[in-house]
Amino acid sequence: MSKWSQINFQDPNSPLMEQLMLFHDNTMIILIMITTTIAWIMFKMLFNKMINRFMMENQMIEIIWTIIPAMILILIALPSLRILYMMDETKNPTLTIKAIGHQWYWSYEYSDFKNIEFESYMKPTSEIEMNEFRLLETDNRIVIPMNNQVRIIVTATDVLHSWTIPSLGIKIDAIPGRLNQGSMYINRPGVMYGQCSEICGANHSFMPIMIESVNTKQFISWLKNK
Repeated sequence: MSKWSQINFQDPNSPLMEQLMLFHDNTMIILIMITTTIAWIMFKMLFNKMINRFMMENQMIEIIWTIIPAMILILIALPSLRILYMMDETKNPTLTIKAIGHQWYWSYEYSDFKNIEFESYMKPTSEIEMNEFRLLETDNRIVIPMNNQVRIIVTATDVLHSWTIPSLGIKIDAIPGRLNQGSMYINRPGVMYGQCSEICGANHSFMPIMIESVNTKQFISWLKNK
């Protein structure tokens, strides 16, 4: 894996993550333009010998450098607020899953079905196969039907945790005694990885999350075999 690929976002697998990446790219373009403009102005001021010691103020310049930054901030804030509301919106979910954080593993409950709950531990290095990722594989993965609205309810039993899947653009804090919720809509089949993003203890980085996205027929077959 190249160094450039390690600093990029993961490939998006949900409409929400696509929106987040688009917002990031557009914001970075604005920041680069501002940084370049300011650097050019500072360079010209440092190496320009033309001065006017009688000029004490310039109302027009002050108006310009007050209005333009305000307009840029509004331009950034409006799409940001839209995405924040999209992240909190959970409307008519097809499936509800409850994720519970423990020290140091996750357990899951499929609330819409009876007796479907399991614990998910990280696979030991000695059991990792050639096509699997070290520190990211779990013994039990979450199976979710793609192209369906899925609600995830997150809590914890002991300390703070954080249920995070970068490719889905979802990060939910797991707080003892409190339920936080989020939504997922997965575009295509595949396997997605995440980890606990909260410093919950010595082994917080050994709490991997593994989601397998399948079609509806395969999901129903998985339910029957559970």
